[in-house]
Amino acid sequence: MSVVYIGHCDVGCIPDARASFLSPFHNVSGSQALKGKVSFRDDDRKTWRKFRELSDSRFTVSNINEFLHSAGFMPRARPIPVFDYVTQSAARLFQEYLRTMEGQTDIKPDGFVGQKTIAFMQQWMDKGKTCEWGDRDSPSSEYIQWINSLNLAKQHYAQNQPDLLRQVAEHPAASDSLAVSDWTFSPTDIHLVGLRSGEHLDQKRRVSDDLFILLINGQVFKFWGSTDPNAELAERTDEPFLVEGQHKYRFSWHKINSDKQIYRALRPYGNGVLVFRDNDNDNALTAKDIQSGLDKHPNPTINIHWSGIGGYNWSAGCQVIAGKSYINPAGRVIDCSAFAARKSSELDNTHRKTKGAYNTLADLILCYAPAQIDHLYYTLGRDDTLLLSDVFDADYLKRTFRSMQV
Repeated sequence: MSVVYIGHCDVGCIPDARASFLSPFHNVSGSQALKGKVSFRDDDRKTWRKFRELSDSRFTVSNINEFLHSAGFMPRARPIPVFDYVTQSAARLFQEYLRTMEGQTDIKPDGFVGQKTIAFMQQWMDKGKTCEWGDRDSPSSEYIQWINSLNLAKQHYAQNQPDLLRQVAEHPAASDSLAVSDWTFSPTDIHLVGLRSGEHLDQKRRVSDDLFILLINGQVFKFWGSTDPNAELAERTDEPFLVEGQHKYRFSWHKINSDKQIYRALRPYGNGVLVFRDNDNDNALTAKDIQSGLDKHPNPTINIHWSGIGGYNWSAGCQVIAGKSYINPAGRVIDCSAFAARKSSELDNTHRKTKGAYNTLADLILCYAPAQIDHLYYTLGRDDTLLLSDVFDADYLKRTFRSMQV
């Protein structure tokens, strides 16, 4: 039986207009790597996959898509005969669910649907099983606590705006960084929260010590990484620090001009986000930098992307997610280190590594985005600026971060 993966199509179903089929995913302004591409980027293997017919599988691609939808890993019905980016993400989520929720430790979430994965799909169909990773209409108590806390922070800063938020509201250029009055925490949207720590410390080689909270489909997933720039990687001495507050992002790509390096990421939605610069070259964001004012031009390249296993920050200003581990909605720490690549060179057909926990975050965002919503809101702050609710104690950030250092 054939292994089914990205690019496969049912017999006779290769789209005539391949570029048009891919345009919702590949429409990135200025990307030389995606320009004119009529293939899928399989970024865990750093290769491009052509559309090709699948002729000898027990399951057709349509069967796989129908299963992933009915089982709850692809909430939007997509009865298409093409194994595209959404199918790949949903297949990985199913495999990750088998691994972490059902104890099938010999399953790797790599998006390759072979005999073992198909056997589990058949078992689920026979038993009528569905995913228990949430329902937007019946959110978990932890999800409700987070939404309430974020709304409390909005109310607080609407009445007591610090200088940095006032600068955002008064900035003359159109950007994807929102004034406090425009912050939104609707359960209809996907929300990613970044909890920053140590931005004021002089760290030339910035470590990954920050926390990320994904609020999606009524559930809470937790990741870790860094919200601050690694000065060693910056092309300028005044490296950028993303301003705290809420920003609008969308599904996109990182390293968009490298045909061999490009991979899935989140990018500012349109004009770019606002940043402060390290004007005094002390490798930190200080009160002096904030007093110097926001950069004149919004920055369209402050992405949210993968940062290897998490040893240190791979970014000159982006928000980066470690692949080593995450916490699922049941509060369990999930170790991905057995298959998570430490660095980009391990992403190939020899090592067969993946981006680990980062893939889980990216796959959830792509699969669980409500219909007609092509964005998420990223809210960056610190524990003392966002966690104003009494349900969060003073040690929440450090304790949660430490728990994932498996």
